[in-house]
Amino acid sequence: MAKPITSKPVLFFDIDNCVALLKNYLTGRQTGKKVYDLMQDLIANLDRQLLEQCADKRPDKYFVTHLSLSTDDATMLHQKYYKEYGLAIEGLVRFHKVDPLEYNKKVDDALPLDGIIVPDPQLRRLLEDIDRSKVRLWLFTNAHITHGKRVIKLLDVDDLFEGITYCDYTQKTLVCKPQREMFDKAEAEAGVTSVRDCYFVGPYDPVDRASIYLDPDVRGADDSHLNCRHAHARGWTTAHLLEPEDPEPATRAAKYQIRSLEELRRIFPQFFKTSTNGQVTTSQL
Repeated sequence: MAKPITSKPVLFFDIDNCVALLKNYLTGRQTGKKVYDLMQDLIANLDRQLLEQCADKRPDKYFVTHLSLSTDDATMLHQKYYKEYGLAIEGLVRFHKVDPLEYNKKVDDALPLDGIIVPDPQLRRLLEDIDRSKVRLWLFTNAHITHGKRVIKLLDVDDLFEGITYCDYTQKTLVCKPQREMFDKAEAEAGVTSVRDCYFVGPYDPVDRASIYLDPDVRGADDSHLNCRHAHARGWTTAHLLEPEDPEPATRAAKYQIRSLEELRRIFPQFFKTSTNGQVTTSQL
């Protein structure tokens, strides 16, 4: 349901890669473990049961099991559908009559995320420091609503966002980023009438290398690069979130490129109660 029309800006957070979201907001100075580190611990501890559970829920595994494909063919088909439609399930629905809700149940919703995705006070403090009288927070995802809500609840920040725009798997035609219709949907549901009021944060995706778009202009980059490019081209004020160790993209995806969500204080200072040095902003005095 669309929100009432408002002139207040909206800050959209792309949460398509929940692991990247968790991993990237860290500054590297805190004591909490990153998700990547937790996964490495699992490997070191030979926790095979959990690793096998995760492997069994990968999209490629679904292609192998339900389409009777070899592993190589499944990977190629997954890449093809992701590249052409922005979402692998779209190709499955179009050409293989797969039920998207059944796919969601056996893949995204089946991932054993409890205990891997955990709350972190630093992320919550950052979001709480955003001045709601200046801007509204909105989630933006290609996942179905159940997966998106589950991730944000595990992060313990579900109460800090006003709404979520998601890929609705109950619809006959799936609409997802970077399709123009998906951005139309986000603007309508968030209740904004001007692209000048739209701000977007898109995380780099270091995990899903199989989902890379093979666009010659962004070869070696990730799908969020393309999403950020589309948001920027649409007129949204966009920040592409990279990890500290990631190489510079051949071409920038958007006006802003950041290495930590903490940098949002620097590029969007008008939305925060305190600045990067911890001082109260002028608007709060």
